[in-house]
Amino acid sequence: MGEEGGGRSCGTTRDLQKLKQQAMEYYRENDVPRRLEELLNSTFYLQPADVYGHLANCFSKLAKPPTICKVVGKNVLDGLGLPTLQVEIFCTIQNFPKNICSVVISTHFEVHENALPELVEAEELERSDAVSTAVRWVNETITEELQGLTPSNQAEVDQVLRTFFESKVQEDKERKELEKSLKDSTVPTPSPLTPPPPPPPPAKKKGQKQGRKDTLTEKPIVPPEPVEPILCGSMAIGAVSLAVAKTSAVLGNNPLYLNIALLKHHQDQPAKLTIPLLMVSLVSCGKSSPGKLNLMKEVICIPHPGLTAKQGVDMLLEIQKHINKTIEMSPPPKPETKKGHNGGKRGQQQITGKMSHLGCLTINYDTIEQPLLLIQGICANLGLEMGTNLHLAINCAAHELMDYSKGKYEVMMGTYKNAAEMVDLYVELINKFPSIIALIDPFRKEDSEQWDSTYNALGSKCYLIAGTASKSISKLLEDGNIGILRCSGLIVKHTNQTTMSDLVEMTNLIDSKKHIAVFGSAEGESSDDSLVDLAVGLGVRFIKLGGLSRGERVTKYNRLFTIEEELVQNGTLGFSEEHTFFYLNEEAEKAAMAGELPEPPEPIFATEVVEQSAKT
Repeated sequence: MGEEGGGRSCGTTRDLQKLKQQAMEYYRENDVPRRLEELLNSTFYLQPADVYGHLANCFSKLAKPPTICKVVGKNVLDGLGLPTLQVEIFCTIQNFPKNICSVVISTHFEVHENALPELVEAEELERSDAVSTAVRWVNETITEELQGLTPSNQAEVDQVLRTFFESKVQEDKERKELEKSLKDSTVPTPSPLTPPPPPPPPAKKKGQKQGRKDTLTEKPIVPPEPVEPILCGSMAIGAVSLAVAKTSAVLGNNPLYLNIALLKHHQDQPAKLTIPLLMVSLVSCGKSSPGKLNLMKEVICIPHPGLTAKQGVDMLLEIQKHINKTIEMSPPPKPETKKGHNGGKRGQQQITGKMSHLGCLTINYDTIEQPLLLIQGICANLGLEMGTNLHLAINCAAHELMDYSKGKYEVMMGTYKNAAEMVDLYVELINKFPSIIALIDPFRKEDSEQWDSTYNALGSKCYLIAGTASKSISKLLEDGNIGILRCSGLIVKHTNQTTMSDLVEMTNLIDSKKHIAVFGSAEGESSDDSLVDLAVGLGVRFIKLGGLSRGERVTKYNRLFTIEEELVQNGTLGFSEEHTFFYLNEEAEKAAMAGELPEPPEPIFATEVVEQSAKT
């Protein structure tokens, strides 16, 4: 008995010795004894009130950096109650999974008011399919691809996402080719149809004089380019990239805008960050408005650069309040009867307004001047000087105005103008209202000749900005050229497969070509305010968030105020310069596109434009 007991005791001792040896090797490999000794010594000298809290903080610094362990996609609703994508990031932190943050990305779909029921139904199905596909991508493949990656390595994450997206594009291409080959093998090839004869020339109007106008034939419009394909589910890429950037900011205890600024400046923290200038939509008189006027989808106010964002919004809220009072109480202003600017005389009707999805009032005006005179009159009553305290911008949304059966833009109900006539209209409008310093999408992308003409006529006193008329960020980066249309700047939106790395590259490209960047929100917005951080971090000139109503838009203005306050407290708020127009002639434009602009052109200030117009 004694011998057996002694044998067991001896075996147990050997096992314990072996375990102790293994423990010593394990701790030595991880440098535990040395670090523990240093930590205990430093704690004794510091003698903190909360000893274990101090030890916990020290140990947390020694822990491995967090890594992504799971990415979750969900189908949620945006500000209009339509489906969109939410992405959550989980990280392994000190051996335990933890939910770090979530983001919601807006879809690329435009909001069509008064659209045909079949169009609405088809778009609803397309949107639902896009969101459900994105959710599946995130939950099935992307979460596996990103496991173990460090959120702070944005470039690596974006490269993984880009590789995944490229494989999906290739799959889609192969699927379409297979479908086409199957269709071609089963359907006989039809005989080529004889093209229809060209339409006869328009008949000469009664009383038309012989001469120059009679000999000039109107150019046919350039047919619309094929719609740039958007891969179903591509919003998963942009959403996950943003979610990872936000995760890195949360883990580093930094605001998102600072992390984006570090990406933009190659991890060198900029000394100053500026708040983008506001483009705030006040009224809407676009194609879907009840009045005859179609040309002004958004009449936008831009507060003076010397004002803070909060001061600018307070001023615009006062203007908006007076607009509401004018609509409720005052009779409508009498429309002007100048030829070419009204749709024919018509009895006055009560001016009404309803809140649009853009967060501003939709007003039923009949002439181009009416909304501008309304704002001008209110500013005069408030003691505000147009062209000094604030400027205007017009979102023309020309692609919505084209009537392809007539080959003309329907600027007002029943009033059509060809592309050349639109150039004259814009020149006359800017000369009459010099406080307008920006036109957004004044033409379709196909009317490049008219973009040229308008830029030559107005480029020295007004920004021409391409939004819908521009190509997607992916296509622009692929081409490496943003100068296909002659314009002053582009609207940048974070949608579809656009990653944080793409946004940085895109804004760098815009800056290098002497253009301005406007960071824009989508028409169907969510309550996620991350895009404000993106705009500040990327250092864009303007931010376009819509109107000062609707919760999903107001939350972004509130975020802008918060960032502005933080920058003031930190002493890092930069100064916004006056509006300047770097008008480039064709030679300088080509040099800028090639990155060979040795000396910047003489800047022209917006206030100088207004003063010169007042003198003339």
